[in-house]
Amino acid sequence: MESAGTPLLYVSFTLVVAALLAVDFLVLKAEGAHRVSVKEAAVWTLVWVLVSLAFCGWFWWYLDGRFPRELANRKALEYLSGYLIEKALATDNVFMWITFFQFFAVPAAYQKRVLMYGVLGAIVMRAVLIFVGAVLLARFHWVLYVFGFILLLTGGKMLVFAGKEVALDANPVLRWLRRHLRMTDEHHGEKFFVVKQGLRYATPLFVVLVLVEVTDLIFAVDSIPAIFAVTDDPFIVFTSNIFAILGLRAMYFLLADMAARFHLLKYGLAVILIFIGVKMLLLDLYKIPVGIALGVVGLILVASVVASLLTSRPGREGHVGH
Repeated sequence: MESAGTPLLYVSFTLVVAALLAVDFLVLKAEGAHRVSVKEAAVWTLVWVLVSLAFCGWFWWYLDGRFPRELANRKALEYLSGYLIEKALATDNVFMWITFFQFFAVPAAYQKRVLMYGVLGAIVMRAVLIFVGAVLLARFHWVLYVFGFILLLTGGKMLVFAGKEVALDANPVLRWLRRHLRMTDEHHGEKFFVVKQGLRYATPLFVVLVLVEVTDLIFAVDSIPAIFAVTDDPFIVFTSNIFAILGLRAMYFLLADMAARFHLLKYGLAVILIFIGVKMLLLDLYKIPVGIALGVVGLILVASVVASLLTSRPGREGHVGH
């Protein structure tokens, strides 16, 4: 059995995700522009995690009723491993979002709309990349080694630059936008464009949106190969990725005011990428069991978070959009 997903499952899952996003949009519209509290962010983060775990339970039940239990257990474990890996790596997106919002001094009340579109863009881009990756792996086994080297290089680069400030002024995308767009320096509510004296200007909010989307694409290129190290099932890759992304906006508001406390997390993410890269390169020599891989990733995450909390200094928390 190459994939646990059937065309009906893909369509059903896509419809469920579309419904969840529609509800999210309606809630966003009803609430209007407002600052998201830590309590609200925590509740929504918990909701998305529970939805993701509920899907895992349903997925296991669905497979268990049609195939041997051993296969159902393995597929469910692959989903959990993929979800944890993608959720962990997605926190790097959150750190970049914090940098963008701080750099452009985006008021907290307007950040929610940008992130909503950012999540939508990330879902579309990841769906495309997952499809391309699955096709390549099905036809060319050596692509696994390419993915492995990408992860090793990315993890090594992250280790080198983890403790350094991001020089956003030197960002090539931002420099290109400044050369090709008329831009305002001030914010205009939730508007992406405004008209002044008959000319259309992009607001800082639009620039942040572009940077968020480009960053999502870059991180997707790095993180998609990581999940193929624990499963070659496109349906599991697709569902675990989407669920990891759906809760990102809530995670951002949960971490935004205390990002500095997790200053060692990037080192942990770098080690995870290196570990997964090595795992992928060794697939033909020794296949590390999915359960062990899940345990290693979880241990690295816990260790980096605990070490961050133990070594962080009071008064160094970051504040976004105050």
